Amino acid sequence: MSALPKAAPAVDTSSVQPIKRGTSNMIAGLSYLLPSLILFGVFLFYPMIRTIYLSVFMTDSQGIPLKFVGVSNFTYLFNNPNFLQSIKATCLFVLYTVPVGLIVSLFLALIANEKLRGIGFFRTMFSSTMGMSVAASSVIWMFMYNPTIGVINKVLNVFGMEDVQWLLDPKFALISVAISTIWMNIGFTFLILLGGLQNIDEKLYENAQIAGVSYWYQLRKITIPMLSPTLFFIITVSFINAFQTFGQIDILTKGGPIDSTNVIVYSIYKDAFINYNVGSASAQAVILFFCILIVTALQFKLGERKVHYQ
Repeated sequence: MSALPKAAPAVDTSSVQPIKRGTSNMIAGLSYLLPSLILFGVFLFYPMIRTIYLSVFMTDSQGIPLKFVGVSNFTYLFNNPNFLQSIKATCLFVLYTVPVGLIVSLFLALIANEKLRGIGFFRTMFSSTMGMSVAASSVIWMFMYNPTIGVINKVLNVFGMEDVQWLLDPKFALISVAISTIWMNIGFTFLILLGGLQNIDEKLYENAQIAGVSYWYQLRKITIPMLSPTLFFIITVSFINAFQTFGQIDILTKGGPIDSTNVIVYSIYKDAFINYNVGSASAQAVILFFCILIVTALQFKLGERKVHYQ
């Protein structure tokens, strides 16, 4: 009798199925992300890469690279007193707006979080600035700061004080813009902080009241620690927004007087669209990007340690 043919060895498909499944899941995930990736690529990644590229070139008035200059644009900026003044104005503006805006918003949120009759009206009023555009808010403050018809000087006159050139005096211009910026940002900051306060477990306060501790002790030991994730988010966003302020500067002061309000973003705008020096403007944008990156990294490195996520 002839020998029977040998059976073919069985193929182990147990390890193939997970690979196919993982590949199909990855393709499905990328297909969902594709619209977002395209939008980010067109409106974020490409402009950022293009800006870094132009920062090392000398360009013509149309922004076309003419000559590679390396870091010459950066060395020129750090030896330029106007750019150094814009750095100083930016740092002062951030210091004026972020801490004060945070404290005022937290104070209003604590008040609005109380269970009082008619408190909903005040919550609406405190958050109403969030619904106003920067242009409309800046025009309102422009009239209020007007040296002849402005309501602020009228109030000063009632107390026997002289008129102040709020937007024309270098001593007051940056502070005036900072005050208007704080008012514009209070609505958003207040609303986020109020949401964080209302998310705190009320049993913690009930236990504290049973223990007989004071309101200020509850604020330090319960409210602030439980609100720390929201505070961390607000501080980070506020710093980034303060570094990127442009609209109110353009409408109220145009960077003046004597460059006292010429923050870096407005300096970038002037170099790119008024002086047509795209290389220098790109270099300033790169410096601003790394400044924001460093500040944000320091906040995550130092500030997140004190955040309590329950």
